[in-house]
Amino acid sequence: MVFLAVLCASVGASGLKAAHDRLDTAATSTTTVPVEAEAAAAPVVTALPATTTTVPPPPPTTVPPPPPTTVPPPPPARSLSMYNGLGTWIDVYDWSVTFGKDGALVDVAAVDLMAQAGVQTLYVQTSKWDSPTDVLEPERLLPLIERARQNGMRVVAWYLPTFEDPQRDMARLMAASRLPVDALSVDIESLKLKDVPERNRRLLEISTNLRRELPNVTLGAIPYPPVVTDVINPRLWPNFPWAELAPLYDIWLPMSYQSDRKAESGYRDAYRYTSENIDRMRAHLGFDAPVHAIGGIADKTGPADVDGLHRASIERGAIGGSLYDWRTTSPDLWQHLQVFRA
Repeated sequence: MVFLAVLCASVGASGLKAAHDRLDTAATSTTTVPVEAEAAAAPVVTALPATTTTVPPPPPTTVPPPPPTTVPPPPPARSLSMYNGLGTWIDVYDWSVTFGKDGALVDVAAVDLMAQAGVQTLYVQTSKWDSPTDVLEPERLLPLIERARQNGMRVVAWYLPTFEDPQRDMARLMAASRLPVDALSVDIESLKLKDVPERNRRLLEISTNLRRELPNVTLGAIPYPPVVTDVINPRLWPNFPWAELAPLYDIWLPMSYQSDRKAESGYRDAYRYTSENIDRMRAHLGFDAPVHAIGGIADKTGPADVDGLHRASIERGAIGGSLYDWRTTSPDLWQHLQVFRA
């Protein structure tokens, strides 16, 4: 997952509209006795004057509107347990030969080290938009997943769609879901498609299709943090469809990378940045959405940052936390991350 690092579901809360029904009825009846011309010897019958009777309308009836609400119906119950507790992240640059760089690749021995460090969930990128296959290097990926399971860890697959080719994006997300993983998350941060309305449309299309095809799979959304899109750079992704995405995803993982922020902005403070991102995101979604908090980037994160991330997570009721990513997390930082273990 790349968040501006690069740096780093809508929903919308659908409100109930007030309805006012007005019933006006008017009944009108006209009774006429016709004149019949009889034989000359017969008496002449003259027509009675026509009369019209109008029934007065009933008083208007107004149905009071229901109280306003921004809380959408709860989604079907799907387990969030795989997002609980302490996690760590690896991407294709960490584990694949195709994209690997910057030192030794993550292998099964590294997964053993994750377990020893207390990691409970491994978040693994399963492919990339320019990968040669929908699942990248399965001969390397599947052993990582299997070793994580042997170590009692959960595994969440993730993929970053670019929205340039929705069919390709959908195929790779579906391929990820068929791996022996516990859940699937969508990294929503690509800006490759410059047409923002069309990008939003394709994001909603992919998300809707994914939810329809995977009704029993726990889906996570990994969006830009709202502080960035609301405050720091509103032009980054205008009109992000929070409300429309809200019913499609089960949990939200905002990329609250405090290390990307400057001290003078006030958002380099991990506690403030994480707190405000969660608050803003839930306001956009319209309900108290489940959250797994992500901090980082890990090699620019210290114990004080971990403490701030954790305090904000506890206060906001986040069910888990992690730093991005495994290879940039220093060994001495893991002792501080233990507070996230569930």
